[in-house]
Amino acid sequence: MKYCVRCVMPNTRPGIYFDEEGVCQACRAEEQKNKINWNARFQELQTLCDKYRRKDDSEFDCIIAVSGGKDSHFQVYFFKEVLGMNPLLVTVEDNFEMTEAGKHNIKNISERFGCHIIALKPNLKAQKYIMRKTFEKYGKPTWFIDRLIYTYPLHIANKFNIPLIVYGENISYEYGGTDRTETYSAKEQINNGVASEIDYNELIDENISLKDLIFCTPPSGDDISKLEPIYLSYFTRWNSYANYVFARKNGFKDLSHEWEREHTFENFDQVETPAYLIHPWLKYPKFGHASATDYASKFIRYALITREEGIQLVKKHDHKVDQKSVQSFIDFLGYSHTDFYSIIDKLYNKELFYKNQFGEWELKNPIWK
Repeated sequence: MKYCVRCVMPNTRPGIYFDEEGVCQACRAEEQKNKINWNARFQELQTLCDKYRRKDDSEFDCIIAVSGGKDSHFQVYFFKEVLGMNPLLVTVEDNFEMTEAGKHNIKNISERFGCHIIALKPNLKAQKYIMRKTFEKYGKPTWFIDRLIYTYPLHIANKFNIPLIVYGENISYEYGGTDRTETYSAKEQINNGVASEIDYNELIDENISLKDLIFCTPPSGDDISKLEPIYLSYFTRWNSYANYVFARKNGFKDLSHEWEREHTFENFDQVETPAYLIHPWLKYPKFGHASATDYASKFIRYALITREEGIQLVKKHDHKVDQKSVQSFIDFLGYSHTDFYSIIDKLYNKELFYKNQFGEWELKNPIWK
């Protein structure tokens, strides 16, 4: 493993690029933001909104895909109150036990900004079957939910004839990934590493049919060609921490008084459901980094901490799988602890890890050494 010389991101992140100076593409992208004419980008966005703005105030101008989190609060504010659009919010509920903060935040975003929300609550029976399959075979337990987060808004946009669909940041460009071209168009988002399609032949059996996966397949042909999915991060300077500060001032609740998570040092990202957090943590056995690396890298780029401080945060948190999340996850899917850790054990990348004398997996080349 090699690490970015500016942040703490390793080169094992899928699709990330390091330049000849050893700087990762995410750090370069943050640096590039200082050279962008954001006023001109905002004018581009206004022009795009005017193209889709309805003359009838009772009709929706755009769809915003939301979770209720900090970024969702900022997105809805920006389109409703800055751009004067009339958005319809679309969300996917993952059926997991929610935190009190999560319950509050999805209600708050509707009440604070005065917006309707259409929510998909997926087929619970199908979800459990698919989660077990994708967890055990690919180490991607929330693939079904993640896929729907990207595809379901497209179906709603098509059904209600609302072409403009708003997503937050271009993950590959902002943080590193294969699709790292800076663009406002989110048409290729459904092919990113989080939600890229799995061969349905791997999923369909006596318990799962094609109808259970119907919303996972995006609209095709003319239906999808008429849609205009975009990234807000192209048009305004995106900053996860700034979004949190804004959201907190507008009623968003973090986990300060509810739950101290073991796997990370921040308390404001992905706060809705403990069970979901098993998915982002599984980057650790597969790629040698997880949420603490992600946020330490962001904080370094935002000049909130030093690289040395980031290294210590990674050392303290990244390897830990949060036990509240484990319990919620295994309760939902019916695993025992033994079953869960047996599956996890098989996911460790032996090129990156070895087992110490206690039977614990350790990185061969951690950043602090």
